Amino acid sequence: MTITQESGAAAEVGGFEDRRGADLTGRWRAWAAAAVPADRAAAEEGVRAAYRSAGLAEPERVIWAGSPREGVTLVRQRTDFGASVREAVRTAPWAAERRRLHEELGAAGWSRHWSRTGGALWDAAQALVDRIRAGVLEDLAADDRDARTEIRLILLDALLGQHDAPWLAALHTDGSPLEGPARVCRSAGWWWPFEKVAVVCERPVALHRDEAGRLDHGDGPALEFPDGFALCAWRGMPVSRAFLEELRTLTPERIRTEENAELRRVMLEHYGYDRYLADSGARPVHRDDTGTLWRVELDDDEPVVMVEVLNSTPEPDGTHRTYWLRVPPRTRTAREGVAWTFGLEAGAYEPLKET
Repeated sequence: MTITQESGAAAEVGGFEDRRGADLTGRWRAWAAAAVPADRAAAEEGVRAAYRSAGLAEPERVIWAGSPREGVTLVRQRTDFGASVREAVRTAPWAAERRRLHEELGAAGWSRHWSRTGGALWDAAQALVDRIRAGVLEDLAADDRDARTEIRLILLDALLGQHDAPWLAALHTDGSPLEGPARVCRSAGWWWPFEKVAVVCERPVALHRDEAGRLDHGDGPALEFPDGFALCAWRGMPVSRAFLEELRTLTPERIRTEENAELRRVMLEHYGYDRYLADSGARPVHRDDTGTLWRVELDDDEPVVMVEVLNSTPEPDGTHRTYWLRVPPRTRTAREGVAWTFGLEAGAYEPLKET
């Protein structure tokens, strides 16, 4: 199988080809996470190429939306778009190329190939897709059951543009019927193909994720589109803009009075467990030669239990840094807590030298 810059299919075996395949997967990963304005000209050519490859007339118009939310709104209001051509443009060629590659590589070969290509991108991309769908539903039909059903079907009918990268990374796209969708993936966001009109969405302008790939940003939206549609999150947990604003003025009393245990944990993480212990008037419950154990009870939630440890190795200025280690609520002594961080029982923790 020939590998080119526009092909998602990686080599099955071999040093150089494996490295080249890994590089291509990295490119698809970057396109999936792109948070820059769409290349509208390239995306529109990709749309038209997808129609031509499916044996369809090109759409009369390409309408741009500022986000998937606006895209759904446009699709709901359509009057002269014609019928959806998603089956011809995406589903049929997708299935045919996957079937061809599966037959070529065999079941075991396809599994290995997928794990090196699309499988390496799937979790992060799908998590983002799920969050966008949920955000659009919440914005457009929070309490309207009929509208939610309609919007959910529209969302499921979308081609995912940049978020189709996992599948496209695994399939052959250069010179195939998938070349058009691949161009859109490299250039724009979600899109809906109809007989007369294609609706194409802009890419996000901001994307913030933590080391685990979860949406995460404490100073504003974790995902934001140019029309203002945005998702706020703290280490993957959805939160509101108002909640993020409140994080800037947190006090121990406000944290204690938060009734939602999950939001209270977010507050604690943002405020800092060590700072919370100090500012809330917590008292130590145990001291030994390893450190000091602190405990604060929380209503309707597990207590915050931490070990304060003084680093025996001095900093360049001669001071000794203090570390705070969060430990399980069942911890009763400082030694037990420190030992737990090493995966040991308290009696087995006998460091030759503390660092």
